[in-house]
Amino acid sequence: MKRLIIALLVFCGTQSYSQPMHLSEKAEISIITCGPSYKEVYSAFGHSAIRVVDPEFGFDYAFNYGVFDFDKPNFYLNFAKGRNYYLLAVYDYANFEWPYVRDNRFVHEQVLNLTQSQKEKVFSFLLWNAKPENRTYRYDYYQDNCATKIRDVLVEQLGSDITIDSSFLAPTHSFRQKTDEYLDQLPWGDLGIDICLGLPIDRTMSAREYMFLPDYIEAFVDHTTIKSDSAIISLVKEKRIINQDTQEQSKISFVHPWIAGSGLLLIVAFLSWYDWRRKKISKWLDVLLFGVIGLIGLLLITLWLFTDHHDAARNFNLVWAFPFHFFAAILTLKKNRPHLLTKYFKVTSIMLGATLLFWWLIPQQLNVFLIPVVVALLVRAVLFSTLFKKSTE
Repeated sequence: MKRLIIALLVFCGTQSYSQPMHLSEKAEISIITCGPSYKEVYSAFGHSAIRVVDPEFGFDYAFNYGVFDFDKPNFYLNFAKGRNYYLLAVYDYANFEWPYVRDNRFVHEQVLNLTQSQKEKVFSFLLWNAKPENRTYRYDYYQDNCATKIRDVLVEQLGSDITIDSSFLAPTHSFRQKTDEYLDQLPWGDLGIDICLGLPIDRTMSAREYMFLPDYIEAFVDHTTIKSDSAIISLVKEKRIINQDTQEQSKISFVHPWIAGSGLLLIVAFLSWYDWRRKKISKWLDVLLFGVIGLIGLLLITLWLFTDHHDAARNFNLVWAFPFHFFAAILTLKKNRPHLLTKYFKVTSIMLGATLLFWWLIPQQLNVFLIPVVVALLVRAVLFSTLFKKSTE
């Protein structure tokens, strides 16, 4: 069903806008901001679009930069490589709005205070951008998405006519902090992003960079002025609340990262106590634990070095998710390398202990939900380095 909808949107963008179109004096161009939903990670940040309505010519279009095509060749491979291609789709505004109203998400409209020539310039660009040869762009989570595209349209098409007043905002957040804020009700999604993305998203954003979020597009448009035919006026002529947010706050899931991590730590602590009592290692536990963590480390190295996910670079999660854990886990099944493994897990114990000790001093903000997991790794590494050689003998 989702593929069919996307195909129809692409079809609309291809077929309906190949001929030059103009606007009447009654036409309006608006910025649409839609509230978040906490059903999926991708919808937790909200959404933005541009609306162009002309009652005289009888059309009402939504220009939506947030569409992607599953049927594009090598879609999943390109996604894994960080080569995500989104496109501008154009379709009836009513079809754009109804999913947000259905899901009880807010929909705000800011009608822009544009002269006729300014309207025509923006509209002409949007029609050009919607053509099949122009509509695709290289998506980036923070730098080039459905919200930043709207910022760029306004800045590039209205040029020196607009002045954005950013004095209302004191930039103090990093990309990660804002991501954490919006994913507060989706802790597993937040944890996944915090693990996979590295140091680049921990720098403090500029005021302009806040506009990767639809809420901040709305806020900045509210604080923008434009040069009209005779004066400098507010860019927003009228603000309309099309739909109120009536979503219920999501409840904390029983399978929360804190609960899952603490449960893992309790199991590891009990089995480690049991191993210590009997002076013998439960190798299956270490193969499973360090094998999985090693695979995570290999994934992080792959994202950093072998893909275009530039925000995954310099990932300090590698101090606990060390890729060599995977190979060490395999070696524990053999009995001919006790000295090597003992030394490896001694070094691992030191690294994990230092990670916990300096957790809040590491330049990258590590997710606190990981602390029980790192403690569990430390417990097993200390026990392994102490008992493995003896248990082998």
